[in-house]
Amino acid sequence: MKLDDADKAVLADLARQALRAAVSGDDFTPDDPGRDQLDSRGGVFVTLRTHGDLRGCIGCFTSDNPLWRTVPEYTRLSALEDPRFVGRRLTARDFPEVEMDISVLSPLEPCSDPDGIVLGKHGIYVRQGRQSGCFLPSVATETGWNVEEFWSHCCREKAGLAADAWRHPETELFVFTADVIDCPA
Repeated sequence: MKLDDADKAVLADLARQALRAAVSGDDFTPDDPGRDQLDSRGGVFVTLRTHGDLRGCIGCFTSDNPLWRTVPEYTRLSALEDPRFVGRRLTARDFPEVEMDISVLSPLEPCSDPDGIVLGKHGIYVRQGRQSGCFLPSVATETGWNVEEFWSHCCREKAGLAADAWRHPETELFVFTADVIDCPA
């Protein structure tokens, strides 16, 4: 799915409204913006930072809701429910400082050649039994990891598996891409 600039602007605005409501303790129910592309169902991740430091990132690979509902929902979850930030949740005071981006995801595709992924283009998802984890494409760029480090860190830090689990046949590997929308304050 390809979003145009107007679609991206609508999603950015909905995310900002949802974030303001979440950190203020208010409810936010978006109105249908009437844009066909935003009625699509798909995966999104919403990433929140203050002064460059991660403050929340939660998403999904599929949704039964249209994008215009999914983005505000995951904005709220990123701000208030990311378990890594218990005790350091974003507040209304933080709102003006929050940098946000929305990653609209392509569908997951099985990855038969993990060494052949393109860092910065492909996000990864690993699953072994009930354990799973993912990294957005930007993680490889931000960390400077090579392909092996990207998979290994995902297995160990996100999925709770052995670092080399991505090389084992019982581990399912997937890739995806992301259309990233910056949401200016």
